[in-house]
Amino acid sequence: MDGDGRNMQYRSGQNSEYLVRHAEESEEDWRDVIRAQLKFQAGLYLLDREAIEACFFSICIAHKMAHNLSDILKSASVDLTPYEDLYKNFHAHPELSLQEESTSQKVAAHLSQLNAYEIYTNIGGYGLAGVLKNGTGKTVLLRADMDALPVKELTGLPYASTVTMRDADGVEKPVMHACGHDMHMTCLLAAAETLANMQHAWSGTLIVLFQPNEERGGGAQAMVDDGLYSEIPVPDYVFGQHVMRMRAGSVGCRPGTIMAAADSLKVTVYGRGGHGSLPHQTVDPALLAAHIVVRLQGIVSREIDPSDLAVVTVGSLQAGQTENIIADRAEIGLDFRTVKLETRQKILSAVQRIVEAECMASGSPKPPVFTPTRRFPPTVNDEHVASQLAASFGQHFEDFDGDTPRTNVSEDFSTLGTCRGIPCCFWFIGAMRADNHTDEIPGNHSALFAPVIQPTMRAGVDALCLAALTFLGK
Repeated sequence: MDGDGRNMQYRSGQNSEYLVRHAEESEEDWRDVIRAQLKFQAGLYLLDREAIEACFFSICIAHKMAHNLSDILKSASVDLTPYEDLYKNFHAHPELSLQEESTSQKVAAHLSQLNAYEIYTNIGGYGLAGVLKNGTGKTVLLRADMDALPVKELTGLPYASTVTMRDADGVEKPVMHACGHDMHMTCLLAAAETLANMQHAWSGTLIVLFQPNEERGGGAQAMVDDGLYSEIPVPDYVFGQHVMRMRAGSVGCRPGTIMAAADSLKVTVYGRGGHGSLPHQTVDPALLAAHIVVRLQGIVSREIDPSDLAVVTVGSLQAGQTENIIADRAEIGLDFRTVKLETRQKILSAVQRIVEAECMASGSPKPPVFTPTRRFPPTVNDEHVASQLAASFGQHFEDFDGDTPRTNVSEDFSTLGTCRGIPCCFWFIGAMRADNHTDEIPGNHSALFAPVIQPTMRAGVDALCLAALTFLGK
């Protein structure tokens, strides 16, 4: 304190996260938290005692409310044994994007058995939503995705998928839930039952939404375009989650951008075909495409600010059908990730400039064609909502990271909120065994991706319930 006792001096450097995790109910513990949180990066400055007291009062209320929500949830948790069986059924019977008919029917049947939800089906394809109205209050939407990937499963699990389906390109392909959407659906159904059983503890409207076609980036927009919010109430908050390659049972969230935007393009370049022994009579599109691929690698390293996030990947390159014939065209499959809108535009412009210049240098007989194939917006968590969820999650989960690293993977989840200016928040659920190094474990989209059922499922169910209760709790 200074000489008159009106101010407190505080030197930066304390670990506020440690203090939050270990704070008890005592006032002094929470004053320590406030002192640690109200700091600048360096230096010595004065805090007014009255400001500390005001912050102390509001933070204590939030802390105690989160503590009560955790207690309420623990007392109302449902038995997850039947849901473990349901998860295995979902995993063994995956369906590709835009073909989730059987999956959607299973979800609707389970919701119907709860005898609590108004069910709306066939929204934007096979999308569906359940609505539970429970008095006055806010409206919360909890979302899960349903589609699987064209991947041949190699996990060796007793419930591994052996399914094959004809994809949009007409090719029969093996199908696998290699991104955890089977876990997402199961967690949301269990959360739907939990919240239906504890209506005495909350007031408002709950929406559980099951989205098709996430993997190709069009499912959320298709539901919106198909009149989603004319069918169901417009939510005040939209929440979602994703299993990730983190320790099973852990939860990670962050304010602001948590996932990058993604754009995918098919670039078609043209040559003049001919015999492989007479290349001088042709324009070789394979060589042209190779030059383009090499030049594209310089966009991020030479044109983008190193402090900015950007990734450019060439995922496919196809030209010709046999080795002794020079083809007349080549196709390049391109994907890039960004966070800032201006960076996205810069990369798009660079791709177009490089492709057109290489076509001109090679003497291409026709201009290239650029075909967008997928577009995912960035996922940006509302900072105020994220801070409220952090209070609830931090009280409930032993392993919660409120500043989890941003990732370059992408989702179309946020479209459900941004289309109406609704605040959103998205978080990650750890799904990997704690006794392994996570960087050695097959991650999402791998043929070996195999989440640990528990405690992954329990964490996913509890996180969804806590998110709803935080904004619907009485």
